[in-house]
Amino acid sequence: MLRLLQLELQKLLLNRASKVLIFISFILPFFVIILSSLRINFFGFFVLELGHYGLFNFPIVWHITTFFASQFKFFFAIVVVSMIGNEYSNKTIKQNLIDGLSKKEFILSKFYTIIFFSAVATILIFIICLCIGLYYSSISEPHLIFRELEFLFAYFLKLVGFFSLCLFLGMLVKRSAFALAFLFVLFILEWIIYGILAWKIDESTADKIQNFFPLKSMYKLIDQPFQRIAISKAPNGQDFMYDFAVHWYEIAIVMGWTAIFIFLSYRLLKNRDL
Repeated sequence: MLRLLQLELQKLLLNRASKVLIFISFILPFFVIILSSLRINFFGFFVLELGHYGLFNFPIVWHITTFFASQFKFFFAIVVVSMIGNEYSNKTIKQNLIDGLSKKEFILSKFYTIIFFSAVATILIFIICLCIGLYYSSISEPHLIFRELEFLFAYFLKLVGFFSLCLFLGMLVKRSAFALAFLFVLFILEWIIYGILAWKIDESTADKIQNFFPLKSMYKLIDQPFQRIAISKAPNGQDFMYDFAVHWYEIAIVMGWTAIFIFLSYRLLKNRDL
């Protein structure tokens, strides 16, 4: 495992464009800190300070930060599809196989890299959440601070699933630009199918079916926190009106799609004449 990971990291770090994109991918989540300290003066009428509205208190900070940080995953998605595109354009995939790397090991090296960068990103988000939460929150009890830590696991799984999809698309079309275009087409296709189902059956059933789609299932791992924020600020504060939790079946669906994408990537490479 370490040998395959080291081999892949060596390729990425020798590529200037990949290094820049990886750096951007790890820097962008820190903008959540800027968001938490944002102070907007509305022409002297009132001052909006997000950090002082309880939005970054424990345990809600885990939910809010992971949701916003997951929106920056597209930059590393470019790195993932570029990994495959460069292999084909530079003929390194054929050379690696000639040098003794099996097709299974080739795919695993990409998957291990995905896991590695997803884990690093998750650790960074953990540090960011902890720093923001300790600064703004008055809560000091460990069991309350770490009460919703499952959002971090959902964030990690969301990255792994999304990048595995990018890996499969890269293997499918062999070109970075086309792979990213296919990603956009898949997004549109999911909503077209949802629209047809809602029209032919009903909206409630269409919603349930849509939750099994690849991109939608990854999005559903961390639900949008805006409604939760609104409820928490309501006078009666009824949390049960909105289900924002990370559920085991949502995790199972994304893990299932991840396994499918890695398997299909391997089958494509195995059956392809290089």
